[in-house]
Amino acid sequence: MDVTGKSESLERPGPARAGFRPGGGAKDLTQGPIGKTLILFSLPVMGSNVLQSLNGTANAIWVSHVLGEAALTATANANNILFLMLGAVFGISMAANLMIGQSIGARDEAMVKRVIGTSTGFFVVLSLSVGVGGWLLTPTILTAMDTPADARAEAITYLRVIFMAMPFMYFFSFLMMAQRGAGDSRSPFWFSLAAVGLDVILNPILITGYGPAPRMGIAGSAAATLISQTVVLGAILVFLYRTRSVLVLWPHEFKLLKPELAIIRTLVTKGLPMAVQMLVISGAAVVMISFVNRYGSATAAGYAAAVQLWTYVQMPAMAMGAAVSSMAAQNVGAGRMDRVNRIAGMGSLYAALLSAGPVVVIYLIEPIILRLFLPAGSPSIPIAIHINAIVLWGFIPFGVAFALSGVVRATGAVMMPLLFMALSLWGVRVPFALLLEPVLGAEAVWWSFPLGSITSCLLAVGYFLFGGWRKAQLLGGIPRGEPVDTGLGGGPPPEESEALEAASRSAPPAPRRRESEAPAE
Repeated sequence: MDVTGKSESLERPGPARAGFRPGGGAKDLTQGPIGKTLILFSLPVMGSNVLQSLNGTANAIWVSHVLGEAALTATANANNILFLMLGAVFGISMAANLMIGQSIGARDEAMVKRVIGTSTGFFVVLSLSVGVGGWLLTPTILTAMDTPADARAEAITYLRVIFMAMPFMYFFSFLMMAQRGAGDSRSPFWFSLAAVGLDVILNPILITGYGPAPRMGIAGSAAATLISQTVVLGAILVFLYRTRSVLVLWPHEFKLLKPELAIIRTLVTKGLPMAVQMLVISGAAVVMISFVNRYGSATAAGYAAAVQLWTYVQMPAMAMGAAVSSMAAQNVGAGRMDRVNRIAGMGSLYAALLSAGPVVVIYLIEPIILRLFLPAGSPSIPIAIHINAIVLWGFIPFGVAFALSGVVRATGAVMMPLLFMALSLWGVRVPFALLLEPVLGAEAVWWSFPLGSITSCLLAVGYFLFGGWRKAQLLGGIPRGEPVDTGLGGGPPPEESEALEAASRSAPPAPRRRESEAPAE
């Protein structure tokens, strides 16, 4: 398939099965009340994000209080590289996720299986390459970041263990996103809970050498991540096979692991821009922390503590972005572009409101929260408070941009969100900090964050209103015309299904029409 949507080998071998039952907790996102469905879908996603952030918080608490501020700075530097490496395959995973969502919406089981087969082989090769390459280049990478000398040795140790865990982390993330593309956000939450719980238990044991465990220091924090991700990845695979999910391959389907060139091309042409977007974000974060490192360990530790809080502020927007992407992808596959427009509006509103909540809470009790990451009386605490006073509120427009970009990408329009992100970060944030730092000092670094977020929001809103994203195509062979029957089996758990069905029965059904008949936005 080429980027214009003309199909090659991706044409479906036959009509979609009338009795298609995706199993594994998958659910139909093409019907029912949009607002309520978005909230119900996003809550488990946000719960998963909270768990992951709590995991990072717990790690930071143990590292800072047991090993000191230099060790905390080491993990902050190493984690920026981790996010950069995760971003390297995020786009490929997202492209597969959206193809799965569109195929589920079109009720095309054969296409789902083919995407899963090709994506699995692709991920194995890519994740191993990144893990090995990153392990070898760790010292060079940290040198390029100007990592403080007192944190360098521990950063190398920590990051190398993380690179050993990379293949397992990549496939864990891929399967979680695939489940959400199929409409299941609850199962990934429970697996996240298991992974985080295991990580939190192992972290202090391996750091301090409690009981028979060896004292590993900062390497113990990374080893806990490696063990927890590997164990829970196995549990996910067992669950998917036991529930006969459409996301797994059976022995007679192993031939689908042989890559299909057309699917690979779609993964690359659509996934690469999304991967590059994550690299743009992570790369800018690496540059910003290199600016911060110039002001010494106290400022770097204050910045690291502030970043810990930023992860919580971003979680509602990220959860809503995942919800609108999965929901929009299924509706695109089902030909329901009228619902896609409403998904974008409600998703953006919810993202803004939900982002404002944690911002207010942090401003009210910030000194108390910061003492979780920094010792009482640390000179880094007032620095972190000052940083947050300038930066935190900027995550509200970021939330709107994130939600709108999720909807746009669900149709296959991936280049413009990449361009807008690059412009806001590398055309506004980094140059502002670089050019004005000689005059404003660290203030230029802090103010560059909200300026970049506002720019990103304005560009995203403008493209949604006036851009050509509605005509984009992600995958050939999936219809986008007359909506299909949406009677998916294997839906949500009974209590959620009954709630959605009751809500949908209380409202008149939305008129069905072709995308070409939808009113212009």
